[in-house]
Amino acid sequence: MVIRRTAAFACGLAACALALFTVPARAGLPTAPGPETAPVPGLDPAATVVEAMQRDLGLTAEQAAARLANESRAAEIEARLRARLGGAFAGAWVTGDTAEHLMVATTDAGQAGVIRAEGAHPVIVRRSLAELTAAKRALDRAAADRAPAATPLWYVDVRRNLVTVHAADPARAEAFVARSGADPRAVRVVRSGERPRPLIGERPLPLRYDLRGGDPFYLGGGSIRCSVGFSVRRGGTSGFVTAGHCATAGATTTGPNRVRQGTFQGWSFPGDDHAWVAVNENWVARPWVVTGTGLLTVRGSRPALVGAAVCRAGATSGWRCGTIRQLGVSVHYSQGTVHELIRTDICAEPGDSGGPVVAGNQAQGVLSGGSGDCVRGGTSYIQPVNEILSAYGLTLVTG
Repeated sequence: MVIRRTAAFACGLAACALALFTVPARAGLPTAPGPETAPVPGLDPAATVVEAMQRDLGLTAEQAAARLANESRAAEIEARLRARLGGAFAGAWVTGDTAEHLMVATTDAGQAGVIRAEGAHPVIVRRSLAELTAAKRALDRAAADRAPAATPLWYVDVRRNLVTVHAADPARAEAFVARSGADPRAVRVVRSGERPRPLIGERPLPLRYDLRGGDPFYLGGGSIRCSVGFSVRRGGTSGFVTAGHCATAGATTTGPNRVRQGTFQGWSFPGDDHAWVAVNENWVARPWVVTGTGLLTVRGSRPALVGAAVCRAGATSGWRCGTIRQLGVSVHYSQGTVHELIRTDICAEPGDSGGPVVAGNQAQGVLSGGSGDCVRGGTSYIQPVNEILSAYGLTLVTG
């Protein structure tokens, strides 16, 4: 079956946008907005995402709005089917310009009716998601012992029901797979030109005192620059999350105006690629991401599916959109391997590291690294935000 587009089109772009990007008011409960819930001046956040999707995904405004609605519904259906299918679940993804098709893989043909009843398309496969994940983790363990220099990344590819290994030298990658003990029937090696690298850069920056995702920050008073991810809190302390490779122990940060900003409280790289900074009283944590035309208000951190549209903000290349290609990807940088990343076809540039990635108004993660650039096109790798929040006991600042 097809995820219905009729309702998305019938309500019109403005109504669909309101349904996706607003939270219903609760009658009789007056609110006193604090600094992190103040309204964004002069901008419809839904329009910001729709405009970027039109530019980068080649969609019309109506298609972009329909895609956001379909992807939101697909995420809810996927969660229900994951629970119902149990050990037979083998992954899910969306397809089509408006994400109108939800594909759900299972190893049990007898459960096809359950999948169809939810409006999704069943795909019968040989291996469960648990089996594929076990094969990938065998590669992760092998990389911890001896990192494969010519093997930049590997991941569970739910659409192929395989673990895919990218390699500049396939023969060396095959040896890496054999050494790992992973089931060779579950793994394929492909020749790849991806060259992952952390994206630190330098450039003149605008003045800002609000803490906003996508704005730049400097390490101490130097020239090394990364991007703010999402605003967070821990207890009474405000701050932001970013990439771990942007941090050093006890390092301080300054904002784009060179005003003292904060101090790194925790970081991890490689293995993971995340960090968080506690800011001082000069900076106010906002639930905002800087886009090409204004600010987007972050509402939550519900994970998106493979195939979903995502957009990224960065201090160098700005506001860019693309789609999720794979989840749970292991990426080998020269500094070491980082696991459980999201791979997208969004381009990125040095200086974008740590910047926020969203699906609609839902936080997905922060930029870890990339391959290629925004002139010829490229690939980017994203550290999931919910893992960061859990690792440091943080709460996402939302509007």
